Amino acid sequence: MKMQSSQIKHFNYIFTGTGLSALMTVYKMAVSGKFSDKTILLLDEDAKKTNDRTWCFWDQEESLWNSIISKKWDSALFVNEDFKRDLILKPYRYNQIRGLDFYNFIFETISKQSNITFLNEKVTDINELETHVFVGTEANRYTCDSLFNSIYTKGFALNQTKYPVLKQHFVGWFVKSKSEIFHPEQATFMDFSVEQRGNTRFMYVLPISKTEALVEYTLFSENLLPVAEYENEIQIYLRNLGADQYEITEKEQGSIPMTCYPFWKKNTKRVLNIGTAGGWTKASTGYTFKNSDKKSSALVEFLQNNLSPKMASFHQKSRFWFYDLLLLDILYRYNELGSAIFSSLFKKGNPALIFKFLDEETNVLEDVQVILKCPKIPFIKALFRVLFK
Repeated sequence: MKMQSSQIKHFNYIFTGTGLSALMTVYKMAVSGKFSDKTILLLDEDAKKTNDRTWCFWDQEESLWNSIISKKWDSALFVNEDFKRDLILKPYRYNQIRGLDFYNFIFETISKQSNITFLNEKVTDINELETHVFVGTEANRYTCDSLFNSIYTKGFALNQTKYPVLKQHFVGWFVKSKSEIFHPEQATFMDFSVEQRGNTRFMYVLPISKTEALVEYTLFSENLLPVAEYENEIQIYLRNLGADQYEITEKEQGSIPMTCYPFWKKNTKRVLNIGTAGGWTKASTGYTFKNSDKKSSALVEFLQNNLSPKMASFHQKSRFWFYDLLLLDILYRYNELGSAIFSSLFKKGNPALIFKFLDEETNVLEDVQVILKCPKIPFIKALFRVLFK
């Protein structure tokens, strides 16, 4: 991987922003061996040298990422104020990857590619012209044939009213407890026993050992909270688990947009929006890793099969987009219904079928089996609202 001088240079592909989607795509381009004759530039103001996030995903088989999975769970727990259910995940496993492990894994491969350049620069300008795309940073100017943008512009979704916009927002503590309070063989997906306060609020726990875990206070709602409110809820939760003495080893926080806004309509002949900026985040759950894995593979195949690709033709909308739209419409209008909706899914539903549905791999008959577990009246009302909007 070369480091670029300050001179203006043309590339075949430029990636503005090097988040999950961009790094997955470039990594797959590198290992495919089919792009060695193409020059690739990655631009990001973040050097990707810190453990800034945790990704989780479920899978049935070993994947490209198996060597950097830090923890796997075969069992999960779902809780609300009325019941608890142990979820046997087989044939799936729930996997955790730490951000820094992912970055190191990717850069170990792409740093060996003479055609790939990474620059730690902030992008300030993107301008598509007839024959190329111009990209400006605080330090330099570049051009390319095709550009992949993963820098999220909040205003696109927020400055409209047709599609609801929620956020999956959270604060997480990595804690070490003096007492053995965690169950390392079982992740807690959603614990809705916490006070809802008119929102969809739950605890999410990823235990590493009997004394270590990531504990996150998470909301699916429109507005963020003061950081102190998230942290106060984590303290209460830990106290209820029996953690009288514990050490906080790391903290993380985030806010992931949950919307069916058609970001792909911003795609053009030479510019493709990817990742959250391209609508790659699963709108109804905020899960990003699995969707980005699938879409990055599809994008690499698309580029291999199209010598002069028109980026606007890449996106394909599916019926799952419509399902997500119905759920978000309900949660946007009646945010307090989240606990009831997810509880109805997980109380008696087949966990493997739910995962398959959330991965958008079910057939229509299987879709119906999952959807019928949900409260009927809110979804029927949402259906009519969406159809006649």
